[in-house]
Amino acid sequence: MASPTGGVRPFPIEGRVGRERERLMGMTDEERAWRKQWLKDQELTPREPLYQSEDHPDLINPIRRVYRFPLDKAFGALAPVLGKERAMKTRWWTGKILLGLFSVYATAYYFKYNQNDWTRRGGWRVISARPSVYPGDPTFPAKSERSVPSDYADRKFKTSVI
Repeated sequence: MASPTGGVRPFPIEGRVGRERERLMGMTDEERAWRKQWLKDQELTPREPLYQSEDHPDLINPIRRVYRFPLDKAFGALAPVLGKERAMKTRWWTGKILLGLFSVYATAYYFKYNQNDWTRRGGWRVISARPSVYPGDPTFPAKSERSVPSDYADRKFKTSVI
C-alpha cells in the first residue's frame, strides 16, 4: 500500500504546542515565540496558491508544456470570461474527456482494422459461443454449422473474396 509519507513516520512540525491541552499546561517564552513564528508561517502570501500556468512556465517541464499548449491557449483566452478558477476546472475536465474519447476511438480502430483472419498472424480473435439449446426447445437437438473438417479453424478463409 502506498504511503503519503513514503514509509517514513510523519513528524509534526508544530511540536508539543500543537495540542491545546499542552499549551494550557504552560509554555516557556521560547516555545511561545516559536509558536508565534509557526502560526505566522502558516499564512498564505497574496500570490498563493501558485497555479502552474503560462504565468509560471518554469514550473512545468518542456514535454508537458508542449502537450498542454492547445488547451492552455484556449482556456487562457476564456479565463477573463469564466474566471480563473472555473477556467482551470473546465480545462482539466476537457482534457480528461478528450483523452477518454481518444482512447475509445483508438480501441475501436484497433479492433476494426486488426482482426484475426487467415491473411495475418496477429490481431484479436473473437470467438462467440454457440447458443445453448435445452431439451424442450424447438431447435433441440441443434446440429453444428460445421460439417466438414475444413470448417474448423477457418478464420474466414472460405468467405474471402480473394
